[in-house]
Amino acid sequence: MFYRENGQFKTSYAEDQALLSIRQDRWFIWLVLVVAFVVVPLFASEYLFKAILIPFLILALAAIGLNLLVGYCGQISLGTGAFMMVGAYSAYNLAVRVPDLNILLVFVLAGLITTVAGMLFGIPSLRIKGLYLAVATLAAQFFMDWLFSRVKWFTNDSPSGSVTAPAITFFGATWDSPTEKYLLVLAIAVLFALIAKNLVRSNIGRSWMATRDMDVAAEIIGIRPVYAKLSAFAVSSFFVGIAGALWAFVHLGSWEPLAFDINRSFSMIFMVIIGGLGSILGSFLGAAFIVVLPLLLNQVPHWLGIPISTATASHLEFMIFGALIIFFLIVEPHGLARLWAIAKEKLRIWPFPH
Repeated sequence: MFYRENGQFKTSYAEDQALLSIRQDRWFIWLVLVVAFVVVPLFASEYLFKAILIPFLILALAAIGLNLLVGYCGQISLGTGAFMMVGAYSAYNLAVRVPDLNILLVFVLAGLITTVAGMLFGIPSLRIKGLYLAVATLAAQFFMDWLFSRVKWFTNDSPSGSVTAPAITFFGATWDSPTEKYLLVLAIAVLFALIAKNLVRSNIGRSWMATRDMDVAAEIIGIRPVYAKLSAFAVSSFFVGIAGALWAFVHLGSWEPLAFDINRSFSMIFMVIIGGLGSILGSFLGAAFIVVLPLLLNQVPHWLGIPISTATASHLEFMIFGALIIFFLIVEPHGLARLWAIAKEKLRIWPFPH
């Protein structure tokens, strides 16, 4: 009975158009933020930070960027790993060649460079769609793999092809502990999630969704498909580029192009489909699922006394991903986010059946 709207009257347009119109939802979000920013840094272990929380937040940021493109604008992309690679190597070269540059500015500039790359590979979306567009974005993956593997300038002439990120230093301090890195990534993820949520509620977000639903009808009512599609590629690439820079600098530390191979692109698509197309919350749910499932497959069988090899756990991971994608595409195309919304709707009308 605690999740009710009774007595919550809206007396202005601002209140009616609020991001969270129900008081209980606002309380819940503030509670989550307090736990994330205050409680977790005090009690979480180093393993929890490095193996779960930091990867989850960075992948959630990348999933938000991909969801803006695929879920909200309807443009299929299989090159997310490539754009994460662009963001990672752009940030690395900026940090190495301009060492006095603030690291936050490095991340932003890396996102802008990735935006340019995303728009270049998004140009085919003006003429093709569906599987043809997927193949065009897949070309970005293979091209970036070749570019950063063969052109030694991007790796600062590293003989092995592997690079190491400089220390994360800004405001006169070095952020090298797991707690500090977690707080940095958390602040960036929360900020960009808020930006994305407001974007999809704005004019540009509505133009994306109109283009997704029926691009011909959208053009008839005055929406420019060129602007809508290219802006979706630009914003999506910006988010993904910053996520790639964070993945390289905060999570990996040292990396090579294989860290952003085609498997990374596929896993990002899995996140968006399982979490929920066209949902910011779904991006977080999908990222949490992708991060936690391999750990569960490695630990739960041992807890139950069923030892399995690492190779078997890896095969089970792919099998479960495939089965869940088929399940969600058939049973619930909007993914985990829709299941969460249904649970909230049931809670709001409980104990009544209608």
